[in-house]
Amino acid sequence: MIAERSVLPKEHGHSDGEWGPVMRLSRTDAEPQPGNPFPLGSRPEHGGVNFSVYSRHAQRVELLLYGSAHASEPSRVIVLEAHRHRTWDYWHVFLPGIGPGQIYAWRMHGPFDPARGFRFDGDKVLLDPYGRGIAVPRDFRRGAACGPGRNDAWALKSVVADDNAYDWEGDQPLRHPFSQTVIYEAHVRGFTRHPSSRVPARVRGTYAGLVEKIPYLVDLGITAVELMPVFQFDAHDAPPGHVNYWGYAPVSFFAPHVAYASNRRPLKVLDEFRDMVKAMHRAGLEVILDVVYNHTAEGDEHGPCLAFRGLDNVTYYMLGERGEYANYSGCGNTLNANQAVVRRLILDSLRYWVRVMHVDGFRFDLAAILSRDEQGCPLARPPVLWDIDSDPALAGTKLIAEAWDAAGLYQVGNFAGDHWKEWNGRFRDDVRSFVRGDPGMVPAVADRLLGSPALYGGTPREPAQSINFVTSHDGFTLHDLVSYNGKHNQANGEDNRDGSDDNRSWNCGVEGPTDDVEVLALRTRQVKNLLAINVLSLGTPMLLMGDEMRRSQRGNNNAYCQDSATSWLDWTLLTRHHEIHRFVRGLIRVRNLRESVRTDHHLTLEQLMARVNVNLHGVRLGAPDLNIDSHSLAITASSLSGDVLMHFALNAYWEMLEFELPVLPGWASSGWRRVIDTSLPSPQDLVEFADAEVVVGTAHGVRARSVVVLFAGMVARG
Repeated sequence: MIAERSVLPKEHGHSDGEWGPVMRLSRTDAEPQPGNPFPLGSRPEHGGVNFSVYSRHAQRVELLLYGSAHASEPSRVIVLEAHRHRTWDYWHVFLPGIGPGQIYAWRMHGPFDPARGFRFDGDKVLLDPYGRGIAVPRDFRRGAACGPGRNDAWALKSVVADDNAYDWEGDQPLRHPFSQTVIYEAHVRGFTRHPSSRVPARVRGTYAGLVEKIPYLVDLGITAVELMPVFQFDAHDAPPGHVNYWGYAPVSFFAPHVAYASNRRPLKVLDEFRDMVKAMHRAGLEVILDVVYNHTAEGDEHGPCLAFRGLDNVTYYMLGERGEYANYSGCGNTLNANQAVVRRLILDSLRYWVRVMHVDGFRFDLAAILSRDEQGCPLARPPVLWDIDSDPALAGTKLIAEAWDAAGLYQVGNFAGDHWKEWNGRFRDDVRSFVRGDPGMVPAVADRLLGSPALYGGTPREPAQSINFVTSHDGFTLHDLVSYNGKHNQANGEDNRDGSDDNRSWNCGVEGPTDDVEVLALRTRQVKNLLAINVLSLGTPMLLMGDEMRRSQRGNNNAYCQDSATSWLDWTLLTRHHEIHRFVRGLIRVRNLRESVRTDHHLTLEQLMARVNVNLHGVRLGAPDLNIDSHSLAITASSLSGDVLMHFALNAYWEMLEFELPVLPGWASSGWRRVIDTSLPSPQDLVEFADAEVVVGTAHGVRARSVVVLFAGMVARG
């Protein structure tokens, strides 16, 4: 049965050619064919396109074709007949005469019985869960998908795309070992949106804009860019008067976010994203995506019907006994990740981004949710996590877990799988506490400096298992961490109730901006202390966008809805805080000089600790002070080859401390050389080994709230 309204126009969109040409239908070849259930989504084939979608409980299914993203009604409606177009729970049809660029959507008719989990709404336009591209109407309205009535003109729609329609020019994954990886967490829009970015105005805040800054990233020394969510998300999922800037509100797991492209024609969006990845790879940079497979933008029972809710609500979401949404994500709903169909969706999405879009890895938002069963109970061996871990298409792909969720499940140190790395939230908290001078932190910080063996030493994990960070998008920037005692989130419109209260920050004596010279000097020293510990500790360091030039959010520790100068990177800071930028570049060079960093990727943490001579000290050699009132720690470690020594002295006390120095072996004739001292002004704070001052005597004074790093041996050869 075919309900045909009109033939398709030649081109569609806000202006001529915005969406690109679509193959015309003809009267001789336009008759729909049964099609095939595999593959899911829309697949261009010879002479047309095969469509397939899953819905177990739908009673009637319609495929809608549109002439433009903002059309008020479809140009053609194809009603799928169960006896011809349904195989098990898959609805499918082959349409001759169309091809890539065709805009389409689904309508599902079925029971509306929320107590039983059914929320079908035959009026709503639904995205294809496997759609490769998204067409965004000029007046997208989230609210139109919440209430009764048709929403065609204001709904997101899917776009047919050909996975093979791109020339990668021989591009291959880089496969940097984690031991040689330095991660930079960035926001696509925020990185270049500020006018000071000096990228062409037409590409500010886009994938193409990011390409313009590749030389900067290479010069900084990072090896991987971790992009905050780039799956198409609902920017309207935010408090009134705000937008969802961070992007943790996905509506698709395959389509890149249209608003991050300088050319918003759907197929051009795909090309621009791939151009970015290819350019990154040519510069030696890996691309890691922050992915959100724990919830969607459809929210709770008051949210919109955009895709999954209207396709088969009981399949895609965790529901309570009365059909209410489980909320382990803190965002209104929870994806039913260990249900077979949803598991397949997640795996297919990951394979797509690796095989078709060439990304190098993933950071999984609230990954602990993926370990919950369909009733929300934690599983010892979660199927979806082991599927990801063992999938051959993902072999060699970087897998990073945020190993907790919003409901209190905290799995740092024991996340499932053999190949997963973890955001080490304990590293963040313990290092912050130590540097601000909290008592009793010495044992914990000693463990964090050595790769957190108390967390990971009992399992066969490499030292890089721990993703070390002191700041991320979620919380204070590094500048704000040393400038504010409390959060200042009033601009978010939630009366400062949102955002964490556990920041472990210290304003160094004045809340917020100040002209006090001593306070400013102390803040600079604390910034350097935190950076030095983060970059030089054993593990994989991650830096937050702009921390290398002291970007501030003016005390806002939850800027998820701030698409403004609050969140954008102000590139004039690079001049104002050149001292910190130089220090970060130097730290990464020092890290790379350590031979263990270049050669330990094949060793487990346990094996490394057995081969590398590590000694813990306090101010006295061999006597780490574990007293609750202690604020000092020193570590001496050798390289794997044994011909390089590093002595790391940390003083979080408010007075200078004299640290005894280890006696050097005869081969280290050059003596201890002070490469880093965070108490000194630039450029004396970090120097090349050949230019470093030789430390004389059996002890060395470390000034109040400072970090000193000494090297001895053959390090100069690096």
